[in-house]
Amino acid sequence: MAHPAQLGLQNATSPIMEELIAFHDHALMIIFLISSLVLYVISLMLTTKLTHTSTMNAQEIEMIWTILPAIILIMIALPSLRILYMTDEFNKPYLTLKAIGHQWYWSYEYSDYEDLAFDSYITPTYFLEPGEFRLLEVDNRTTLPMEADIRMLISSQDVLHSWAVPSLGVKADAIPGRLNQAMLASMRPGLFYGQCSEICGSNHSFMPIVLEFIYFQDFEVWASYLYIVSL
Repeated sequence: MAHPAQLGLQNATSPIMEELIAFHDHALMIIFLISSLVLYVISLMLTTKLTHTSTMNAQEIEMIWTILPAIILIMIALPSLRILYMTDEFNKPYLTLKAIGHQWYWSYEYSDYEDLAFDSYITPTYFLEPGEFRLLEVDNRTTLPMEADIRMLISSQDVLHSWAVPSLGVKADAIPGRLNQAMLASMRPGLFYGQCSEICGSNHSFMPIVLEFIYFQDFEVWASYLYIVSL
């Protein structure tokens, strides 16, 4: 959950998000070193008297500023490709959840359970309980088991949406007529918030996402209860 005056990313809940934060810090340090070097060279150019203005060839420095950027790009590309392949890897998911974007709410379908589906609307401000977050709470939270690989199938019924939960490192476009796939997992129980990250209309900011991760046994009880209620 983000908080006021936060400068960094949200705390990681999934292994993928931990990798993304580590890569962010790695790339940021490289950018900081490059910026410091450029600032140092600029300050030298402004303060140092140039004594070799007639030099036409400088093979050594040409080789350095050709090879060095290539090494830096490799240092950034290799961990980036590793994380990219990790996000596309699916190993026998425990559960498949389908999210369908509408103007302006989400529908969820648990594909492994018969007739287990519901809509998730934003909770109006005057219905909020003490401690709940304005513009982030929903009437039906999406309940999932923790420490399990969950496959998300994401689509839309009308316009472009984007299903995003920052603390889980998940963001996938919801496109009409197309299924996008993402993998998510949480290493601890709790509530995790997200929002539609695509400008989908006038109420774009009023279709939040709330995931509630609970223990396996509690999830089975919850799923059984909803199934009985729906009969």
